[in-house]
Parts: sequence; C-alpha cells; structure tokens
Amino acid sequence: MFIYRLLSRRVKSAILALVIFIATFFIIYEDTVIISNDSLHSAAAASRAIKVLEKFQISNRPLLSIQEETDKADSGSWNSLKPPFNVTEDERTAWFRKKLPEFDILKSDNLTEQFHGRVLEFFSHKCKLQAFMTWISPANLFGKREVLGLESFFKAHPKGCLMILSRTLDTPSGYRVLKPLLDGKFKVAAVTPDLSFLFRNTPAGAWFDEMKSGNKDPGEIPLAQNLSNLIRLAVLYKYGGVYLDTDFILLKSFEGLRNSIGAQSIDVVSGNWTRLNNAVLIFDMNHPLLFKFIEEFGATFDGNKWGHNGPYLVSRVVQRVQTRPGYNFTILPPTAFYPVNWNRIGGLFKVPQNQADSRWVNAKLLQLSREAYGVHLWNKQSNSIAIEEGSVMGRMISQHCVICDQIYSS
Repeated sequence: MFIYRLLSRRVKSAILALVIFIATFFIIYEDTVIISNDSLHSAAAASRAIKVLEKFQISNRPLLSIQEETDKADSGSWNSLKPPFNVTEDERTAWFRKKLPEFDILKSDNLTEQFHGRVLEFFSHKCKLQAFMTWISPANLFGKREVLGLESFFKAHPKGCLMILSRTLDTPSGYRVLKPLLDGKFKVAAVTPDLSFLFRNTPAGAWFDEMKSGNKDPGEIPLAQNLSNLIRLAVLYKYGGVYLDTDFILLKSFEGLRNSIGAQSIDVVSGNWTRLNNAVLIFDMNHPLLFKFIEEFGATFDGNKWGHNGPYLVSRVVQRVQTRPGYNFTILPPTAFYPVNWNRIGGLFKVPQNQADSRWVNAKLLQLSREAYGVHLWNKQSNSIAIEEGSVMGRMISQHCVICDQIYSS
C-alpha cells in the first residue's frame, strides 16, 4: 500500500510537471502566433520574453509572469533615462552620451524600416478619419484611462483609423492592450516610428541628427516628452490628419474640422486667445503652419523649460503668422478641446454631495455636449484621481465608450 501511494504521488508530480511544461509552451507559441499574424511585434520582444523564461528556470525567487517581469524591467530602464537635475550642461550632455544606446526610440532597425509602408497600408482601408497618437513610455504604463481615450475616439468615429506611434506598444504586451478593440473590429494599430524618416527634409532634421549623435544637451525635461512634441508635428506634416493626446476624451466627431488648433485660454475682456495648446491638432499634409512649428522647434529648442517646445511653441508661432496670408487655419475657442482648465479638472471626477452639486453636474454635462468636441484630462494633474460613479467624468465616459469595462477602476 505504501509503495502504491508513493508511486501515485510520483505519477501525479510527473503529470503536473508535464502540464506546466505544455502551458508554458502554449504561452510562448501564442506570442509567436501574435507576432506572425498581426505584424505588430518584433522578434526582439519575443526573444526578450524567452530570455526571461530562462531566468525563471534557474532562479529560486518567487515566479512572476513573463509579462510582469518584462514590464518591471522596462519600467526600471525607463526611470534610468530621466536626466539628472542640478548638474551643468556639459555634465548632462556627457550623461546623455553614455545613456544613448538605451534610448530605443532613437534607434533604427527592421521595425523602423517598415514604418512608412505600414502607415500607408493601415490608412488604405477606407478610413473615415485618419488619426495619430504617440506613446513613448513603457507599455505597462498605458493604463485603463488611456484605453478609455481610445474608446471615446471610436465611439465618435466608428469607421475611423487610429495609429499609435510607439515602439513599446508595438510588442506582444501592447497587442494585449489593444486586443479588446481589435476584437471589436475597430481599426487601431501601434507602429514603431522611423524618426529619421519623419524628420528628414524638415527644419528639425539637423536638430535630430545632432541629438542622435549625443552631442546636444537634452535638458532637464525627459527627452521623450519633447520628442512627442516634435513627432506629432512631423507625422501630420508627412501624412495629414488628426493628432490627439492619449488623455483626451472625445465627445463628438471631428469630421467637420480642418486645419484647426485650439485655444487653451482667452482674455475675458478682449476675447482674444492668450495661449494655444498642442494636445489636439487637425491639419492637412504639408500645411505651412506645421512647417513653421517644426522650424521653430529646431531653431529654439530648450529642454529645460516645460512647455517651451509644446504649447508655448505653437502659441509663439501663431502669434507671429496669424495675420499673414497663405496660412489658412482656424483657432477654436477653449470650449472646443479645453473646456476645463488643468487646475479645475479634479472637480469633474467627484460625485455630487447634494442637490446643488447634482444640478451643477447636469448643467456641466449639457454644456459639454453642446459646446465641446472633447475634454483634455490634464493627466499630470488627474491621473491619480479615481472616477467616482455619478460624477461628470463617470457619466461622460459611460456615454462615450465602446467596451465600457472598469470605468470606475481607471
């Protein structure tokens, strides 16, 4: 009897080991199928996952999933690329030159070589609207709230096509983020951008070449933020369409808009704009104002001043050219894209506490539905604020989502 029990336990252990092996095989096989079928992922990402698996086999520490391990490594690498503070320009340039091989966004490889062809192929499928976003952070930081922004785009444009320019989302983990939308037959893709191609034959080409060589000070502000400011200008200049920040909730279609930029603030006496913002841009390909924006970026780049290469840049340029002939663009009022300023955005997330609050919520929702194309969430200020059920945000997003999963946990 004792021998029988011992053998039984050994047989069960062997079967369990076999089941674990088969499950691991199918996890790796699934990622391989994703890579070959969807053309969204690189061989390097798969190789990285297999290397992590090999680490598991020789490690005695508690096991994480392959994706958790990769995300943890990516986040650590990302944090190490934030420039040092309180150093001289020469010291920071030396730091940047040393770290340059770790800036994947600057690299050229097989994925970047496919960029232009992938853009043309993706937007060849009868898109009612052609839109772009950028994402340079690790894939695991693309959270539920960013996904709600994607959902709102497709609620407003069911036949639209949305491309996210992102090396980190052009991976198996990025595919998993987008898979619910892909399963819903929405046209969304993450594509690794070719920055050398995007900036070539533009006034920012020389700036990029100097930065890529490691001979230019990136400044105290993370380079990714400033690259995003430039990428959005260059991709619209090359292809035309709509650019949206990932923390923007669309409330209605953009199809009637053309060559437009939004004011963030106005002078209450004169009614003239005082600042523009670049979180939403709608422009034709080769538009002269985009060229001027790119020219200004290359000529006046300053990596130490927040907003200098973004909202303040577009404001400076428009102020100079808005009265000149040949530019043909529209400045929309703050109610179009920025109906709530960054220092008041938190109020939209709170549930009403009394009848007066409830009346305010209803009035705000009515105002937004009438006047706004969307709401910029100012993610730097609001990303840690939970969406409360019954709040303006909760009701607004529940009306402008397509999957509508876990709205109140985002």
